[in-house]
Amino acid sequence: MIGLSSLWIDKRNLVLPELDHRRALVVLQKIDEVLTWQRKTDDERDKRFVELGKHLCEVRSGQYWKVENLASFDEFLEKRFPGSRRKAYYLMAIHEQLPKQMHRELGTVGWSKATDLAKVARKDGRDFDSATWLHEAKRLSKEDFKSAVERHLTGREVEPWEIVYFKIFKSQIPIIEQALETASLMLGADRSRGYCLEMICADFLAGASLDDPSSKTLADSICRLLALMPQSEKTELLKAVAKIA
Repeated sequence: MIGLSSLWIDKRNLVLPELDHRRALVVLQKIDEVLTWQRKTDDERDKRFVELGKHLCEVRSGQYWKVENLASFDEFLEKRFPGSRRKAYYLMAIHEQLPKQMHRELGTVGWSKATDLAKVARKDGRDFDSATWLHEAKRLSKEDFKSAVERHLTGREVEPWEIVYFKIFKSQIPIIEQALETASLMLGADRSRGYCLEMICADFLAGASLDDPSSKTLADSICRLLALMPQSEKTELLKAVAKIA
């Protein structure tokens, strides 16, 4: 085991790589050329995501950001990827984690699936079966492939998920947070905010369609929640429902 003392680095004796000014300008220009594609079409830029990840890694290792008088690599990413530095790190992970022989075929699966492939490669290490996973990435839809990766990483079945973005005004935040907190107290603190939001929406839909005798939306959401509850809580809830019925 490596002791903590052996991981100490004396910054006074740390030798930084000499800045290759000419090479830095070439790589920075290539990055800007790739990012310019975004203004034309996201699809075209995404075809070059492997190239972009490679150049970003070189900028970090060579400290090319100093050419633009920036204080750090993070500041460089903020300039090139405003509001989306996470994607830049994903692209770098793709370049670093996946075997070089896979790189030329990653354009056929897209950067999102390639990110999931990088997660598998990082977990499996030398046991990573690149051919099989690349085949699955090409064969499955994005949602199904993400689920397959999650099963492999966690060992359990997961429902396909998606992040949904929408804008709200600051004045709306307090009431939204209060509603989510109230739902969390009712449903259990271990429930995700996504499930809390689903129950709030289902409750609204049931109330907005009282003339509809089915009220199926709320019932479906309750059944989904019931299936996730521990057996003891499920039994107590069913007893309470039986009393009301």
